[in-house]
Amino acid sequence: MTILEAIKQDHGALTAIRRDLHAHPELGYEEVRTSAIVADQLRALGLEVHTGIGRTGVVGVLRGQRCDSNRAIGLRADMDALPIAEANGFDHKSRHAGRMHGCGHDGHTTMLLGAARHLAATRAFDGTVVFIFQPGEEGHAGARAMIEDGLFIRFPVDAVFALHNWPSMPPGTVGLTRGPMMAGIDRFELTVEGVGGHGAHPHQANDPIIVASQLIAALQTIVSRNVNPLQSAVVSLHSLQAGAPSALSVIPAEVRMSGMVKWYAPAVQETLQRRLTDIAHGIGLAFGTTARLDYTALYPPTINTPIEAEAVMRVATRILGPEHVVQDLEPSMGSEDFAFMLRERPGAYFRLGQGGADGCFLHSPTYDFNDDVLPIGAAMFAGLVEDQMPL
Repeated sequence: MTILEAIKQDHGALTAIRRDLHAHPELGYEEVRTSAIVADQLRALGLEVHTGIGRTGVVGVLRGQRCDSNRAIGLRADMDALPIAEANGFDHKSRHAGRMHGCGHDGHTTMLLGAARHLAATRAFDGTVVFIFQPGEEGHAGARAMIEDGLFIRFPVDAVFALHNWPSMPPGTVGLTRGPMMAGIDRFELTVEGVGGHGAHPHQANDPIIVASQLIAALQTIVSRNVNPLQSAVVSLHSLQAGAPSALSVIPAEVRMSGMVKWYAPAVQETLQRRLTDIAHGIGLAFGTTARLDYTALYPPTINTPIEAEAVMRVATRILGPEHVVQDLEPSMGSEDFAFMLRERPGAYFRLGQGGADGCFLHSPTYDFNDDVLPIGAAMFAGLVEDQMPL
């Protein structure tokens, strides 16, 4: 019996776990119920279980039939939900207003539990598996929190692997690259301080909205005129606040706007931050106002190491067939905090196709994880262990 065939026998139980997690979503660092379920499941399988790592993270340790190789492999799944009001009507929809599993982390957690079930039953490997159930991926840098809490010191691994479901890929396909997968992301906030006044007497004020409009246009020249066209970069604004809609004839004293930058090369990151700083200072000065920039580095780029990426391709080909493996997947300008783990250890991050209705991508209020692919993701995790630590 193949790994996939064996895990399919647990499909009903895995589906029940996944739908229970979906119905009870928890935000970053609030995954108390989820962590308890994960820990209980791992203990029932006979694993060594550690909780509270990175606040609400869980680590399970499983040793194979032999440990002569002294190798250890890490497998990671994220557990947190999103602050989105779910618009679905099925029975397992979120029971908590304003929260939902809109990115499929309920599925990721369940697939890693499925891999733990199979590996605990067979232990057909020579070494140690470290199952990493991570909190706070959605903007909370939970991977970094676990690392700072001693993850790889307490549980050293030779390589680490993670996956993410991908609705725009057909179910049962795997895709990745041998290098860059996801971009780095930084956040910035710009505050323009002018002089408020009466809208009918603008000469007695110094309108920060005018300054902000100049800044908005100038920021869009950073990528087009300062970054090599062969490099990847994005500068996007996502928030703008100025005055009050009901305040007729009132020029506000302040405008606040915020956005993010995306990048792969460190030199590009440096260029983006420098040009944001220069443009804010220069335009603020030109209009006699103050434009203050607050810049925060968030996630580095997610970059696979070639040997580990080849291992994913090899395992996927064995389990799914070569026609279901995309070996040159186009990198994304999205971001992922698994990047912090890949800065510490070799590893690979891959996408698992799950299909989906048109317009129902990740973070949609009508999104739901496709339970049909639960055995496939679990088999990929288990297959990587047996590939990397063969008996």
